[in-house]
Amino acid sequence: MTTIDMSSRLPVPLRYCVIGAGAVGGLYGGMLARGGREVHFLLHGDYDHVRSHGLRVDSVRGDFFLPGAALHLHASPESLPPCDVTLVALKTTRNHLLGELLPRPTGGGGVVLCLQNGLQSEADCEAVVGSARVLGGCCFLCSNKVGPGHICHLDYGRIVIGEFTPADQPPAGVTARLQSIVNDLQDVGIDAHATDDLWLARWRKLMWNIPFNGLSVVLNASTADLIHDSDATALAEAMMREVEQAAAAAGRHLPEESIEVTLQHTRQMVPYDSSMRLDFLAGREMELEAIFAAPIRVAESFGVTMPRVRMLHQQLRFLEAKSRQAKD
Repeated sequence: MTTIDMSSRLPVPLRYCVIGAGAVGGLYGGMLARGGREVHFLLHGDYDHVRSHGLRVDSVRGDFFLPGAALHLHASPESLPPCDVTLVALKTTRNHLLGELLPRPTGGGGVVLCLQNGLQSEADCEAVVGSARVLGGCCFLCSNKVGPGHICHLDYGRIVIGEFTPADQPPAGVTARLQSIVNDLQDVGIDAHATDDLWLARWRKLMWNIPFNGLSVVLNASTADLIHDSDATALAEAMMREVEQAAAAAGRHLPEESIEVTLQHTRQMVPYDSSMRLDFLAGREMELEAIFAAPIRVAESFGVTMPRVRMLHQQLRFLEAKSRQAKD
């Protein structure tokens, strides 16, 4: 396996691969392609549609369309070339496929940028490509895939990117290669920012993901329904405090204003159906392991319990089991 020197900047221009061209990968991959970058999209069921009809992005920052003939499209990982940066934007429920999907685009020694929810998703990528070759990105955006090759970007769009290191090791800081990727994303209009501590950013995003994804399913509500109801907001805030305590136990101390800032951003957010609610309504598996089970385990390993978060997780597991039974 090629050893990656984190002190070195990556080559310019960068060649990208996008695995999972949905709400996240379709948006950011589309913006990279629109900006003139070489982007190879690995598509599953949408390959024929995008080849014939192109990629359409309806965005609050400006709509755009990319014809299929102008895109590098792949129906199978076997045809992917070696790339400098491979964006993993699959749902974490499909990470068992990474062993098949990552070897080709990373075969030249390129890095993986994991744009997934929850905790410990980067470790799944590292298990395939090896250590010191994985970065993670926390995506703060409202975006949905509304049809084959059709992305609807409703609000926000920020990515906070950091080097992945084991949680028991010091953060890697802002390396040269990390800054290279951030600079390239910014050049095409993506609101990208580097962080010197990826784990801190992960816990910060869980402060929103845990209550608002979970409650949107259990209470059958949009984010607007939840944030404008005093009881739902109080419950969400209580769960945020449990996330804050778990993060502190794990050595990541979130800023004191994090909870209020998160609530305020949600008040200002356009009415939005969370990705977990959309998955549940469509009968798809929800990301319960990455967003709920992993943080609960980490907290408990430090002697911290998350009673409200655990109860919400149990409720979601019950609903998913009932949905699976009805589908079967």
